[in-house]
Amino acid sequence: MVNELSRRSVLSGLMAGVAGLALTGPAFALNTEQARNLINDLVNEINNVINSGKPETAMYGDFEKIFIRYADVPIIARSALGVAARSASAAQMNAFTTAFRGYLSRKYGKRFREFIGGKLEVESARAVKSFYEVKTTAYLRGEAPFEVVFLVSDKSGRDLFFNMYIEGVNMLATERTEIGAMLDARRGNIDLLIQDLKTAG
Repeated sequence: MVNELSRRSVLSGLMAGVAGLALTGPAFALNTEQARNLINDLVNEINNVINSGKPETAMYGDFEKIFIRYADVPIIARSALGVAARSASAAQMNAFTTAFRGYLSRKYGKRFREFIGGKLEVESARAVKSFYEVKTTAYLRGEAPFEVVFLVSDKSGRDLFFNMYIEGVNMLATERTEIGAMLDARRGNIDLLIQDLKTAG
């Protein structure tokens, strides 16, 4: 009887371990080369937009498409909304994510427009716990090169970047602070924040 229980315990433990690996597996399916290739494609698209000669508003539309294709926008949006995301309805989160995506595209699109005449180049990629860090260098006319770092994961089911650092400034932390301040100014009214985000950036 004891041996039977022991065998059951071992089998249960093995099954639990396999289930655990199945759940965490996707986070490790991504490899260094794939992370580097993702950001290399992203960088190529950014370079094409900034040197396209398009007017500013058209560029922002292109940047939004790039965010949709390469960024884990739902994760970034939920992180930016912070604690308030817990009380938001599904409809509010969807509306906030869409408005926030446009806001990010305009805000960071303005920053990337500073690169006109310059370029981004991928330098290196490395594993960091369950995600990958891909370092790029921004080369601008008349300025010293500086670093732009992308963090890449496949936890949402696709290879996407979920954070970036421009000259050491953390996008997620910055947006969490700024969105939090905007929400406080609107006394926690998420719907009002959504409306205002549609023209912010």
